[in-house]
Amino acid sequence: MDSQMKLEFEKSKSGDKDERYEAYQNILNATDQKVDWAYEVWNQLLEDLTHKDNHQRSRAAQYLANLAKSDPEMRIMKDFPKLWEVTKDEKFVTARHSLQSIWKVGIAGTPPKKMVMKFMVERFNNGTDEKNFTLIRNDILKNMRNLYDHFNDEAIKQTAIDLIATVDDKKYKKKYMDIWK
Repeated sequence: MDSQMKLEFEKSKSGDKDERYEAYQNILNATDQKVDWAYEVWNQLLEDLTHKDNHQRSRAAQYLANLAKSDPEMRIMKDFPKLWEVTKDEKFVTARHSLQSIWKVGIAGTPPKKMVMKFMVERFNNGTDEKNFTLIRNDILKNMRNLYDHFNDEAIKQTAIDLIATVDDKKYKKKYMDIWK
């Protein structure tokens, strides 16, 4: 990792709000592609998933999701449950930002894709007691759409359509189907 990227990680934890946000954007942009330094920050990011500051938890989850494609050792397969916990964070905005980026783990290969799909299907089916579950379901279906768009895998689309078919509320059923138009 070059000194500039190290500085971006430092800035994303300190400095003023604008500086943190700029660093956050720079890190997400850098990790949109494979990088060779993922393991230099991996353990720290795992630790930050339980940081007392919800912004730190959110950023760590998003960075890890982005870094999954740069994980030749497939550490994400073991560490994913820790990352998934942040999608259930006490701060809904933290949970939601984490959930909205979770699909990126799935583009790291077939085993991570299957794992992410399994977790999302289970949450869609069993998360109706969660506060804001309709938004969570919407995010899950958008994640599936992102995975479908990446892989062009009809099985993902069929899974999403099957999940939508279980929804009784016509308004939400229509809203969810709109994701797949």
